[in-house]
Amino acid sequence: MKIAIFHDYFGAIGGGERVVIAMARILDADIITTDTDAVRKIDPSVRVISLGKTIHYPLLKQISASMRFRVCDFSDQYDFFIFTGNWSTAAAHRHHPNLWYCYTPVRAFYDLYDIFQKRVDIITRILFRIWVFFHRRFDQLCVKDVERIIAISDNVSQRIKKFYNRTTMVIYPPVDTSKFHYSENGNFWLSVNRLYPEKRIELQVEVFRRLPEEKLVVVGGYAQGDHSSRYAEKLLQDLPQNVTFLGEVSEEELRDLYARCKGLICTALDEDYGLTPLEAMASGKPVVGTDEGGFRETITPATGLLVPPDPEGLVTAIRTIGKTPSAYKNACESRAREFDIEIFSQVLKTAVYGTDVQGGYSQVKDSEIRCTKEKTPAPSVCTIILNYNNYSDTVETLESVF
Repeated sequence: MKIAIFHDYFGAIGGGERVVIAMARILDADIITTDTDAVRKIDPSVRVISLGKTIHYPLLKQISASMRFRVCDFSDQYDFFIFTGNWSTAAAHRHHPNLWYCYTPVRAFYDLYDIFQKRVDIITRILFRIWVFFHRRFDQLCVKDVERIIAISDNVSQRIKKFYNRTTMVIYPPVDTSKFHYSENGNFWLSVNRLYPEKRIELQVEVFRRLPEEKLVVVGGYAQGDHSSRYAEKLLQDLPQNVTFLGEVSEEELRDLYARCKGLICTALDEDYGLTPLEAMASGKPVVGTDEGGFRETITPATGLLVPPDPEGLVTAIRTIGKTPSAYKNACESRAREFDIEIFSQVLKTAVYGTDVQGGYSQVKDSEIRCTKEKTPAPSVCTIILNYNNYSDTVETLESVF
């Protein structure tokens, strides 16, 4: 079966881009996208088709991406289509059978609408409201053409139910544990994220301003023309001497930083899922995260600390874990293996191909999927609980559904 994966754009290296490329490798799929700036930095071997560049200006970037996907037609060239990101679902009306591997509904349209408005001046706010008024309706229209939705976390699954009234299943994004290793618990903390306001990197800077005896290294960039350009520029002003921004680095350099850091700090606002904590754990490193969103689904008391999103709580957590970071090593590595790419590969293939991993696709409508909610400390999910601790049961359950 020939598969195509539609993805918004590769303007910056992030967890979402890594997952798309992992899916393309697993399914031997082509990637259809717009901007390709960052794709070669991750894996130059994947097959990529560009629909053309987006307009590198806020709002116009998202609109131009949506329009490029809306008018494209690959319906006769592939047997199955997967959408990732937010804007690629504009292609769903022409491309069937399909599914959407949803990182999150557009946060600027829904749960963070009010927050986005407060960040901009009055003129930009008016333009933002006009854009959201029309594009949110277009988004709802596009999602109606999506046959199945798979969420990346229970947190995202709940958003999808709230904003689209759609039932989903959950498949957690993977970490390739074989590529990560532990070298030492060095003298610096690591932060890995796009330079977006939702990541609250200014909170990390303030924390380490209060911890002059510690060091913070921040890795990540942003896509030209998205909403974070001004935020990223402002972040780089008036940095304390113990905070260093490296920008985007190669995959090899990133794994080396994970291997040598003392631990990872994550402060994203109600994070969709959060792949970086698992990458840190795969390197044997503890994680300090904010007690909200997807971090609750991966970080446990044995692998780090979840604290309120304020400087005081984060400072205390950094100091607590910083005393004996090596004590978390074994638990972290064990936790990361529960989300390993080999498990993701088999679960993804079962979801796409159906009961016969080598055979054809069994189409299942959302309305045919039963939703269950279990009262358990572990993440609960519609359709199935993807408990990577019990992989064989997971695949068996998936096969019974598909």
